[in-house]
Amino acid sequence: MIVEHLSLKDFRNYAEAELALGAGPNVLVGRNGQGKTNLAEAIAYLATLGSHRVSADAPLVREGQDAAFVRARLRHGVRTVTLELQINKQGANKARIGGTSVRPGELPRYAQVVLFAPEDLQIVRGNPSERRKFADQLLIQRTPRMAAVLSDYDRTLKQRTTLLKSARARGMKASALPTLDVWDDKLVALGSEIIDARVKMAEDLQAPLARAYEGVAGADHRPELSWTLSIHGADPEEGDDAEGEAEGPTAAQFRAALAQRRSAEFERGLSLVGPHRDDLLLRVRGLPVKGYASHGESWSMSLALRLAASDLLRRESQGGDPILILDDVFAELDADRRARLAGVVADYEQVVVTAAVAGDVPEPLRGSAIRIDHGRVLGPLVDDPPAETADATHPADRGGDDG
Repeated sequence: MIVEHLSLKDFRNYAEAELALGAGPNVLVGRNGQGKTNLAEAIAYLATLGSHRVSADAPLVREGQDAAFVRARLRHGVRTVTLELQINKQGANKARIGGTSVRPGELPRYAQVVLFAPEDLQIVRGNPSERRKFADQLLIQRTPRMAAVLSDYDRTLKQRTTLLKSARARGMKASALPTLDVWDDKLVALGSEIIDARVKMAEDLQAPLARAYEGVAGADHRPELSWTLSIHGADPEEGDDAEGEAEGPTAAQFRAALAQRRSAEFERGLSLVGPHRDDLLLRVRGLPVKGYASHGESWSMSLALRLAASDLLRRESQGGDPILILDDVFAELDADRRARLAGVVADYEQVVVTAAVAGDVPEPLRGSAIRIDHGRVLGPLVDDPPAETADATHPADRGGDDG
């Protein structure tokens, strides 16, 4: 699978942009803050229905505009398909496939993208929400209908939590709020499906993760991943990873856990059980990565997770390899990991690399280079600027809207 052409209108810092890409490696070169990452973000959004930098859609829309537009022509072997997405600052987004209106949740059926970025370090070092986001975006790519399940769960969770907060403010007891049972039923039905899908995905990722970790680290540190579940008594959101023993169908365990935490939920006005409280536990050498792994081991794990995800999608897809995007990754890695990562991904159908300096990109990925400057795609790069020119404008915080 490759992106042949990308068109943007009012997306981030782009009033308009047209970007032609080819098979194999493609390098987008420009100083930080010019818009390289925004191009990568737009491609990835079509596959994951989310940004790797922000949790809301509003920042994706250019200042002063109400909506942003992303259009991409993808090629699957000899077939092509055009995906279009309207990202609204307020209200629901709209999508079209081949000119026909569809739900945005249909887009991941046609676009598979794995994006590597410096922010990936937060998957292993950050809060549980970072690991849930990684897992759920991969869930959507493997099974696009899970986008609707996750969205319905979020809406149900908000309604249920609002009810609990209202009951807490009014000093009500559980027996005086029978409508909560209705929301419990919805929460259990949707949440159980998410939990089961996440657990199955972790099992499927284990072997690819081990291969990928050794590929980028050059050593086998026994990487492992498993879910810590709130329906088993843990609460990773509050630093409690201790789980009790549980048997039986997930839905039955979920319902029993809700009954057990009912009083606490009323006291705090929060929904304390469900996939929104779970965490993906990552280990190397038998120890949790968070808190025990070295900086190098943390980077190896974050890279291995993305590589494992791309390997899984590659094996399951009938539409060819997923598109790989390496967004400013090489500037963060030592020479050994740069070379190892490049060697692992070089044979994918299409790799899109962003870099402040073209010389940072390892030889196997030095394909056609395109200059990006102030929200403009300027065309093929002839000569890379001196390193000091690019470095002089390298901000400490690269997470701005016009990255």
